[in-house]
Amino acid sequence: MSPGAKQSTFMYMTATLHGCLLSCLSSPGAMEDTSSQKLGQSKDALGSLTPEETPANFIHVKLEEYEPANFSTKELIRKKSREVCTCSCQTIITIFCQLFPVLDWLPRYNVKTQLLGDVISGLLVGIVAIPQSISYSLLANQDPIYGIYTNFFCNIIYVAMATSRHNFVGSFGVLCLMIGQSVNRHLQLAGYSDGNSGSSLVGNSTSFSNGTGACDRSCYAITVALSLSFLILLGVLQLGFVAVYLSEPLLSGFVTGSSLTIITSQMKYLLGLKIPRHEGVGSFILTWVDLFRYIQNTNICDLVTSLVALAIIVPVKEINDRYKEKMKAPFPIELLVVIVATVISYYFNFEERYKSAVCGHIPTGFRKPTLPDINLFSSLAVDALPIAVIGFAMTVSLAEIFGKKHGYTVRANQEMIAIGMCNLIPSFFYCFASSAALTKTLLKESTGTQTQVSGLVTSLVLLLVLLWIAPLFYSLQTSILGVVTIANLRGGLKKFHDIPHMWQLSKLDTVVWWTTMLSSTLITTEIGLLVGVCFALLCIIFRTQRPRATLLGKVSDTEIYEDQSTYKQLSSIANIKIFRFESSLYYANKDYFKTVLYEKTAVNPILLAAKHQRVEAQANADTDNSKSFFSTRFDCLNQAKKRAEKPPADACAPSIDMHTLILDCGAMQFIDTVGLSVLKETHHDYKEVGIQVLLANCNPSIRHRLREGGWAGEPDSDGQLAFHSIHDAVQFAERWYHAQQEETKDRKDALPHPEDLNFQVSL
Repeated sequence: MSPGAKQSTFMYMTATLHGCLLSCLSSPGAMEDTSSQKLGQSKDALGSLTPEETPANFIHVKLEEYEPANFSTKELIRKKSREVCTCSCQTIITIFCQLFPVLDWLPRYNVKTQLLGDVISGLLVGIVAIPQSISYSLLANQDPIYGIYTNFFCNIIYVAMATSRHNFVGSFGVLCLMIGQSVNRHLQLAGYSDGNSGSSLVGNSTSFSNGTGACDRSCYAITVALSLSFLILLGVLQLGFVAVYLSEPLLSGFVTGSSLTIITSQMKYLLGLKIPRHEGVGSFILTWVDLFRYIQNTNICDLVTSLVALAIIVPVKEINDRYKEKMKAPFPIELLVVIVATVISYYFNFEERYKSAVCGHIPTGFRKPTLPDINLFSSLAVDALPIAVIGFAMTVSLAEIFGKKHGYTVRANQEMIAIGMCNLIPSFFYCFASSAALTKTLLKESTGTQTQVSGLVTSLVLLLVLLWIAPLFYSLQTSILGVVTIANLRGGLKKFHDIPHMWQLSKLDTVVWWTTMLSSTLITTEIGLLVGVCFALLCIIFRTQRPRATLLGKVSDTEIYEDQSTYKQLSSIANIKIFRFESSLYYANKDYFKTVLYEKTAVNPILLAAKHQRVEAQANADTDNSKSFFSTRFDCLNQAKKRAEKPPADACAPSIDMHTLILDCGAMQFIDTVGLSVLKETHHDYKEVGIQVLLANCNPSIRHRLREGGWAGEPDSDGQLAFHSIHDAVQFAERWYHAQQEETKDRKDALPHPEDLNFQVSL
């Protein structure tokens, strides 16, 4: 081995030297058979031990660590720069294949085995997407045509750039709600009254002028979508890992809270009421107050139509969910209800006869691409941030779920780039913000899709609507669109049934769910998301700040040590206590570590040391007051008598039923400088009262920190009181205590007997 290639460090391990040595330790009679010379040498060696020294049956075990590689930020930057800037044909092909995954999987596309499933799935998803696109446009406070635009363009772009084979990217109910709230809020700030920015869907595009004049609802919604394009930059910077901070309970609670808000916002369409759309804190409660205030103005036609549609759609969708494995494809009940309702509304003239609100004119074809109003970017970027977080989190979560289920890899950073492009490019074609849609993604996977070719088929279906079919929905009642929206929120509402099971699994996760759900419902969706994220992070801090701490006992006839408060029939080790702290030790939980340690061991070394000092001070005072004026000889004999009656202080066992404390560090991932100081203080405080402190199950990083910090005394002393297992530490403690007892016994034998001293004093 070359010099400097490896660094040596010493660690203590329990080791058996010879079989005869074990027999000597286990049998006192065997030790008596040895020669007096060896016995004397052994006693001298053991009698001079301190807690930092090693009994005779322990040996140093020399382990060699690999020398850490020299880390240079400058060299790392140079290396990455060379990799990125190296221009070759293979590098360009690799970059394009990573940026456009379709170039990788499309040449390997198997028409015979994959095309049929993709076509069927694409057709079914497209049929379902038609009514949902129109209804979600209503939710986003936009014209129906914009929802169809969004689903059409996003599907095409996502096919080329996605790594997921099953996600459907387009209008998503929660995002549409947040977009509608943002659009309505900024329209009010711009001076639009409820009449100009209200629920009417007709004439939305007449005032659009690309920043040269008044900016309408579509202008604001498109700018929100453009603001989401920063996801492209985040994906390039490999920041896709941020999605892991949105836990499943948090997302579930947010979706459920948003579902309740969506249902509340759609109730006015089901009842045919014209009430203002409330925004900000308390909008959920204020909307319900207005609903009951104007309940007498309910449009009976809209109410009856909504109830009939709900009575048809909800049971059929439940049947589709229950028998989805037996059915080749779910029954498209939403599209059927939309078609029938449109025909009935047209022939019975609901708009004129009963004053029912209808979709109105829906133009065909595509509008000329235009640049979104850049002047609105700064004011809407703040609203776009929570929309982007939720959209990306939902997209990645669904992609990873189905990727694991079907055995392919999903790249979170590439998904971030794909979602960013799905919001950047369509924003030039009057599309609002998009992400993976939960219901359509589930439908897409359940109907047998194989690749994203099904997304192209869905886009073709929507293209037919855009070119020819859209005007036929003129007489479609907005109450039917509200019913379609509410019927697709059943999944979010079903989360209430999972609460008891979640409570049994984790009470803290349940609290996170309720906090996020109530905040999203009663405050606002954006603030609710922020509250949920902050509360979830605080829960993580709380779990590490006040972790579980227990004393361990030994399983009989094994080397296994487990929690005494959890398992029965565990035996305690005499005069040894094993303490487990189930978290890393750092500045936030240092005080709790000491508190629970003193509580579990029932020994507070600081108070005990102070008590010993008071006793010694009192004893010294009594000695000074009782000095006699006898001769020096009798005084010396009295002192000798006292020494014989009381052994030396350094040889006495502590006045408590513990001589060793073992800290199980197996659950500690790291310790910071404050945690190291706490360990050093603990070692010092217990040493003052005659208790040695041993560490067990330390990982290499903690050992390195101990070695550098010199927790047991001098630097490079990490192995002095650190062991690889609890059993090693227990054996060391037992043999060390046995050596101390032998030393105490020898010292007692070496002193004169008290009766002899009494005889000499009497003389």
